[in-house]
Amino acid sequence: MQTQQPVVKIPKTLPAEQRLTLNNIDWKTYENILAAFGEHRAVRLHYSAGVLELMVPLEAHENPSDVIGVFIRTLAFESGQNIKGMASTTLRRKELLKGAEPDRGYYIQNESVVRGRTVDLDVDPPPDLVVEVDISHTDINKNDLYAQMGVPELWRFDGQILRIYQLEQGQYQDAPVSPTFPWVPLERFYHFLQQCKTVGETPAYRELKTWVQDHAPKL
Repeated sequence: MQTQQPVVKIPKTLPAEQRLTLNNIDWKTYENILAAFGEHRAVRLHYSAGVLELMVPLEAHENPSDVIGVFIRTLAFESGQNIKGMASTTLRRKELLKGAEPDRGYYIQNESVVRGRTVDLDVDPPPDLVVEVDISHTDINKNDLYAQMGVPELWRFDGQILRIYQLEQGQYQDAPVSPTFPWVPLERFYHFLQQCKTVGETPAYRELKTWVQDHAPKL
């Protein structure tokens, strides 16, 4: 009699993002696609000089994006800095042929400039800080895109490593700490991320809040 072998179920590794890249797309077509999708949609669009990437974020993308958002807001709130969040609001600069929908965008230094009204990049400065989570490969050069838009600070997370860039003379340079929060060592983010995974997001937030209250400079 043949012994039945146990069935071993191997968990599927789900992707963090689903992407579709289209080439040779003119600006008018990009705007028409934006209009066709509307504002309430899952797909996010990035456009750079004829290249259009459509990306649908999945859980492995959205959770770290949300965690980074909580991290930044806690730093701002508990240190007394005003902040205006833009989430993934579409940022468009027709003259540059650039368009983006970052995971997170924030006005901090320029919060008072855009407070209480809709941002217009034709007259307003770009967000002070933009966050991009890219676990899988993207065909859009995000550093070039946001540098040309003039975003002073860019955070990029690949699921393991957070890199912080500061705009200097039109190009991004690696920064050891955030120019917006220079009193926060990068290790504090990794600790917060790990705590979210092990003890849960609420205890991790409470610990971070206490740490910021103890270490933030007095305004």
